Amino acid sequence: MALIQPALPEAHEPGGGRRGRKALRYAVPVAVVGVTAATVGLVPALADSGDPSLPQLSAEQILTKVAASDTQTVDGTVKLTTNLGLPSALSATTASGLFGGAAAPPVLGSPDASRAEPQRQFVQLLVGSHTLHVSADGPDRQKISIIQPAAEYSLIHDGTQVWAYDSSSNSAYHMTTPAKDAKAEQPQQRPEDFPATPQDAARQILKAADGTAAITSDGTARVAGHSAYELLIRPQNAKDTTIGSIRIAVDAKTGVPLKLTVDAKGGGKPVFEVGYTRVSFAKPAASTFHFTPGKGVKVTEGSDAGKNESRDSMSGLGRPTYIGSGWDSIAVFKDKSPLPLGARSKAGNTPDAVKHGRHGRPGGGQDGMGALLGGFGKQVTGSFGSGTLFHTRLVNVLITQDGTVYAGAVDESALTAAASAAAR
Repeated sequence: MALIQPALPEAHEPGGGRRGRKALRYAVPVAVVGVTAATVGLVPALADSGDPSLPQLSAEQILTKVAASDTQTVDGTVKLTTNLGLPSALSATTASGLFGGAAAPPVLGSPDASRAEPQRQFVQLLVGSHTLHVSADGPDRQKISIIQPAAEYSLIHDGTQVWAYDSSSNSAYHMTTPAKDAKAEQPQQRPEDFPATPQDAARQILKAADGTAAITSDGTARVAGHSAYELLIRPQNAKDTTIGSIRIAVDAKTGVPLKLTVDAKGGGKPVFEVGYTRVSFAKPAASTFHFTPGKGVKVTEGSDAGKNESRDSMSGLGRPTYIGSGWDSIAVFKDKSPLPLGARSKAGNTPDAVKHGRHGRPGGGQDGMGALLGGFGKQVTGSFGSGTLFHTRLVNVLITQDGTVYAGAVDESALTAAASAAAR
């Protein structure tokens, strides 16, 4: 087992350069879960029985294999599960109010709601187990489908065209991006940095772990019929992080990450796991990335979407600033208007409204994250005044009375300490 301090290749972000790499290091919790993911306990079917016999490689050699991989085509089935330890009363819908806000499923009867909008759909991956079908042919053609018992949702990127289709509502979402910006714009159709495939998750984490973690080679495994090397990542000099370790299975032949598992510092089931159950690196058929809406499909153009979205959500808070760095980093969101917390009283946002809802909306639903925390969070006080603290096994969130949001994969005490320090 080789122990190294990783010296990873430079991250080539559009317009970002080294600055983009530095931002990744400050966004470790986001890389792990994707938001505020950030934003999984996976069934044994992900790994085949019996570890393969492979030539021994050091962690540095495995990282080099990942960095050198030029595989750009893939077609496979992915199993993704999150096990954040949310209260049992929380459904995927109410959890989306916490993590996705305006990306939550639309309120019944909302005139501007489109069930095909990508963020409304992908936020459901933050709760429970899901099966996805993923296909890619280079940076300009990708397709991700969320397979449901009686329906399917697909997000398709083909050059400058971005389509999303929800079979349950027979609705579609369409967006055209300028040719020169198509590569940069496409990922924004998913919640920012959400790791929908093992490659996405592994590459984000490996970039973010540069210089902040010990990475070791830790045996071999079989994943989706492929022989793989395993990397074990453990945070260093990070007393506040909730992350215990991260394990990545890397295909021995192609260097493509096949599976990723995140374990909490407190032990128990993995909090996040994403991996292939079936995968081929052959080029998918060109028709895979073509979409034409059928008769009767309601199409929402991207420029028309989200005009009247609620700001009671992280998505309405703008880009965060960061306190601390690496695994202990805390994202801070500020809003011009305070969020409706259960501990506060405001016209239309009384404690009763927070609990039971208002304006015909159910409590903890589209009224936003503040209402959800008011019902399931705990009240805390400090130099910052009062606030509501929401706990999961990975990400903790504190909303103070003035509407400031502190979020990170850190212990609760780190959030209250950060808020108190900011108030001094």
